[in-house]
Amino acid sequence: MHWVPLMPELLHHREGAIATLLLNRPERRNTITHTLLLELSQALLDCERDPEVRVVILSGAGSTFCAGLDLDDAASPAGIASGGFGLGPTLDRRLFPPCVLYHMDTPTLCAINGGAAGFGLDLALACDIRFASSSARLAASFTRRGVVPESGGTWHLPRLLGWSRAAELVFAGRTLDAAEAMELGLVSRLCEPERLLGELGELAADIAAGAPLAVQAAKRMMRAALVEGFDEHIERAYLQVLPLLRSEDFSEGVAAFLDKREPRFRGR
Repeated sequence: MHWVPLMPELLHHREGAIATLLLNRPERRNTITHTLLLELSQALLDCERDPEVRVVILSGAGSTFCAGLDLDDAASPAGIASGGFGLGPTLDRRLFPPCVLYHMDTPTLCAINGGAAGFGLDLALACDIRFASSSARLAASFTRRGVVPESGGTWHLPRLLGWSRAAELVFAGRTLDAAEAMELGLVSRLCEPERLLGELGELAADIAAGAPLAVQAAKRMMRAALVEGFDEHIERAYLQVLPLLRSEDFSEGVAAFLDKREPRFRGR
């Protein structure tokens, strides 16, 4: 696999309609610096704006996915000048990676290849689908550092786990091994470390083979369903379906079904 360095700490690989972003600070357990925070957001936005990208995979180099924010970097003069990664009231949260991930219409897949702690856990939770290495550990250790999940964890976890299980995890700052994370539903598949990206890549290829306009509309619908009532949601569904029925992809899907062949979707 040929990686293109967007910056030394963030690598990019593109294969067909699948873009893979790799956090590349293995010597620091892929902790996030202020610069990497901004570059990751920009890379995700670039993928979202590229009509040729149908799926984004996020992973980490080495044996850790992401151990959180780099506290040494936050305490540096540059970090202090930015308010500790800009986490203060002046931060444009629309450009914060977990926020970007949540609002993306492009499907996002996370390969948790090792530890995911603090901000790293929130980053993984913001992705649509998570596969984990059998050696992965997920740590919601915020309260043990005197803070709260600032990047979406308190929004995602009650929805994924229910209130009681989420409260146990967050209040106690618990760490889950891969099997526990799978049992609770935080990840949808466990893989041997050497097979993680391969298996996630197979799923990404299946998603990329679908009609991209329909996949993106389905993601928008599911996101909206988290916060709206049934009747409102059905009205939204009707409004989403109308433009799809007029798309070239819908015509191609029907033609492929009648011809008993695989469809060739073009995203229009």
